[in-house]
Amino acid sequence: MTSSQAFNRTNTVSQLIDARADIAPQKIAVIDRGGIWTYAELAAETRRLAGGLLKLGVGSGDRVGFWLPNIAQYLALHIACARIGAITISINTRFRSSEVGDIVGRSGCRALVLWPSFKDIAFLDILAEVDSTHLEQLEFLITYSEGEQETQLSGRLSSRRTVSYADLARSKMFASDGAGAQNGVVVFTTSGTTAAPKFVLHSQHSISHHAHDVASFFGWNDPDAVLLQVLPLCGTFGHAGAMAALSAGCPMVLMPVFSDHEAVQLMQSHRITHCNGSDEMFARMLAVAPDPYPFPLFRSGGYAAFNPLYQDIVARAHDRGMNLVGLYGMSEIQALYARQDPAASVELRGRCGGYPASTDSHVRVRDPESGQILPHGQVGELEATGPSRMIGYLEDATATESVFTSDGFVRSGDLGYTESDGGFVFLGRMGDAIRLGGFLVNPAEIEQHIEQHPAVERVQVVAVDTQAGTRAYAFVIPAENAPLHEDALLAHCASGMASFKVPIGVQLLNQFPVTESANGIKIQKSRLREMACAQLSQDRQTPDTDSIDP
Repeated sequence: MTSSQAFNRTNTVSQLIDARADIAPQKIAVIDRGGIWTYAELAAETRRLAGGLLKLGVGSGDRVGFWLPNIAQYLALHIACARIGAITISINTRFRSSEVGDIVGRSGCRALVLWPSFKDIAFLDILAEVDSTHLEQLEFLITYSEGEQETQLSGRLSSRRTVSYADLARSKMFASDGAGAQNGVVVFTTSGTTAAPKFVLHSQHSISHHAHDVASFFGWNDPDAVLLQVLPLCGTFGHAGAMAALSAGCPMVLMPVFSDHEAVQLMQSHRITHCNGSDEMFARMLAVAPDPYPFPLFRSGGYAAFNPLYQDIVARAHDRGMNLVGLYGMSEIQALYARQDPAASVELRGRCGGYPASTDSHVRVRDPESGQILPHGQVGELEATGPSRMIGYLEDATATESVFTSDGFVRSGDLGYTESDGGFVFLGRMGDAIRLGGFLVNPAEIEQHIEQHPAVERVQVVAVDTQAGTRAYAFVIPAENAPLHEDALLAHCASGMASFKVPIGVQLLNQFPVTESANGIKIQKSRLREMACAQLSQDRQTPDTDSIDP
């Protein structure tokens, strides 16, 4: 068996990186803030970290929370967890106390990895604000720093043991692998029909297999391919890209935080050929790039349509020499599940959807009312399956059963239609979930947090389109005899939620607009959206007298 054949048969995340290290040990795997990691160095680091985790007592099936930005150490520690069969629980660095507490508590994290001083954010203070009931199973804090400084814990965190990343990386190498192909390896959080995000669990095989498929389908196997990784590794969009780059042997340039100017500089200095991102990311890069054709080596980039202000991003990019294509994916089947043909017209490339990366993946459309599978061209709910499919929702058999069809397809909750050539088109969400800051968020999650305020009786949250993108807007019925001010409510939101979830505005109401139906009384979400847009329009037209010179 050749090394290439062995590589193609890898079934676990650690085998994926080890195979690459065997094939080309000195090839660059990761470029991170000026540092360079070869595949041999990355593989060795993961084995030392795996040995350190085992020495701590972290083993197969244990959950390790990752509250980290895009750094090489994130990838190394993630693969180390995969080696010993531990499960990575992905946590966005923009999440705050209520969100972090919910994820750490419900997932049962034994350890949490964080960079306490990243961007001067008080991560330890945020963690200290978490309800102690959510931290009952948390035993270890694994801290990364740019130096050797010790992390001091206080208050409710003082009983937790801390260990530095540097100490773990000095451990004796773990010589074998402790996980099988069907073992869980990573959890992504996603919003569903309830306020609490669901935990999407993927197997070693689904991650590894999808990485191989994406690497080949997206052309990252080319010898001179270089990927700019601007998307957070904590989400399926960024994670799928990173795993595919490692599978392809494609050097990956990491950005801890997206910056349009820095992204342009990295694109040019590292001869970037591929990059995935949101429509807004690409628009911002093009806006600050001075040259008419700033990226002559760029071949293809996949984008997700999150902001309605950038509906023409494919055309904008095309005029500047950049080839962008629409994508499709979701946590349950992984991002980069499908993409449009890079050789197609600008109009076709601008559609979300496309053709599955794996020849073993299939998409169909079902009529949500009749339950019948629809022919090509008819709009209904998209259903998808393939080797990138999740195991299920972590410790939630009911939710898992509800999302799977009897023959193993995933009900997406998305509207779309299939085409006769094997492609499909995504049109939008069927439910009320909204895209905020590039992440799918259920309004109920925001509503639940606002209702924790003692002066709030009931809440409804809707999405509104602004010049800054889609934002949340809250309508609140105050509790009886409870004074309530918009500023105090927004401060309450900012203290416990990521900034992209904080409503752009609040209106106080005595009651919500409702309508009678056969199934009872329903709140008129459409009317609330109209009211929100009207108020925002009025706010824009009202001059700020404090800013006008006398």
